Parts: sequence; structure tokens; C-alpha cells
Amino acid sequence: MTNAKIEQTQKAIAVLQSLESGDPSAIQAHINPNKYIQHNLSFPDGREVMLGALDSLKKGGTKVDIKRVIVDGDFVALHTDYNFFGPKIGFDIFRFENGQIVEHWDNLQDKVNQTPSGHTMIDGPTEIADADITEENKAYVKGFVENILMGKNPNLLTSYFDGDNYIQHNPSIADGLSGLGAALQAMAEQGVEMKYEQIHQVIGQGNFVLVASEGTFAGDHTAYYDLFRVDNGKIAEHWDVMETILPEEKRANQNGKF
Repeated sequence: MTNAKIEQTQKAIAVLQSLESGDPSAIQAHINPNKYIQHNLSFPDGREVMLGALDSLKKGGTKVDIKRVIVDGDFVALHTDYNFFGPKIGFDIFRFENGQIVEHWDNLQDKVNQTPSGHTMIDGPTEIADADITEENKAYVKGFVENILMGKNPNLLTSYFDGDNYIQHNPSIADGLSGLGAALQAMAEQGVEMKYEQIHQVIGQGNFVLVASEGTFAGDHTAYYDLFRVDNGKIAEHWDVMETILPEEKRANQNGKF
């Protein structure tokens, strides 16, 4: 990893950890004071909003346990086990300019402890491998989302997997391609439709690729953040966070979720 990537990683981690510690120094040092574009629709733009919330977050018992960090150019994505107004799993994406954070996206979902797969929503491998094939893996995962989740070529489904070997961290789906199929069938029988309509971001480092997409779930406008681990040219593992997107009249900024 280059020095620039290491610095960006350290800065992003420090900013998130400040939500737990209440120490404003990382936010003051690493977030641009004149430009901080916020895509969490519950908060206005600007770093002053974060600084102003630190005391109440600390008093509220906020916990930040970062499990994975992916660095891709000017973007740093973090996968975190939160206690943030209750236990949650979240993805945060920061964009850097000239060594400072200038933009932020995130997706949060209530943490589920009992899952069909027996895995948690966030456990599993964390180590980056295969850094030399990052772009190939990003293209491969993007193709999976387009062909399978967006429905462009669903007949390719089995080609993305090594048989039934597929580790699943979605809180409602069992392991394996068979588990995915069973979950999709159950949703169809219940009249629950999961639609992926547009990919907004593909962020990857080595064997990990995060895709941020927009669509609907059971008719609700939804943000999908899907993290995939690629192993030997196949999708081996999946984590995700789904969040219903706030309607425009309830938003604290007009930047959009993506």
C-alpha cells in the first residue's frame, strides 16, 4: 500500500473513531473546513455539524468497531460495527481532495444477531489480497450486479460462483447459491420485490469490491451497499447493508443519497 493510501486510511479511521471518543481533533485536522458535502440525508453539510454532535454521541454511548477498510484512489470505504442509537452495521465512504475529506456517503442498517447462515452481518475475512487484479475484480463484480441483481442476464447466475460455495452475511439469507435461491423464492411468494435499478459507485481494493446501488425493496426507495469478496475468479462471500432513502421533504440536505 502506498504512503498516500496509508495516510487516507488512518485519517478516515480517526474521523470515525472520534464519534466514540468525542475528541474533535481528527475532524478538525482531516475534514476540509470549507467543503464537506454530506450525503447522509439526516444531516446538513459542513464539518461543524459533526463537531457539534460529538458530546451527545459520546454521552449516548456510541461505539465504533471498524472491521474493514478499502482504499480506491481518492475514496476510502469502511465497514463498521456501530452502536449508534442502537446496534447497527454501516458502510461509510469518504472522498479526499488534497489530503482532506471533502465528501461523505453512508448506509446503516439495524444489526441482526440471529441469521439463517449462522454468520454475523460483519464477521469473516478482513485482509486485502490480490491487489494486482483490483480492476479486474471491480469489473467482474459490477457485471454480477448488472447481470444478476439488475436482471440484464440472469442466466449467467451460476457462472459467478464455485458451485454452492458462497458465504452469506445478509441477515435473512442462508449460505450457498441454494440459500440465495430459496430466499428469493420466499420473497416472491410473499409478494416482496427487490429491484436494483442503478449502480452509483464501485469501490475496490484487491479481493474486496463494494457496490453502492439504488432501487426499491417492497416498494420503498432503497440504497443497497453490497460488499463482495472475490476468490480465484469467483464470488466467494457477501456482506450488505440496506437502508430506506428519506423522502425529499424530510432531508436535511439536497445532495441526494448518492
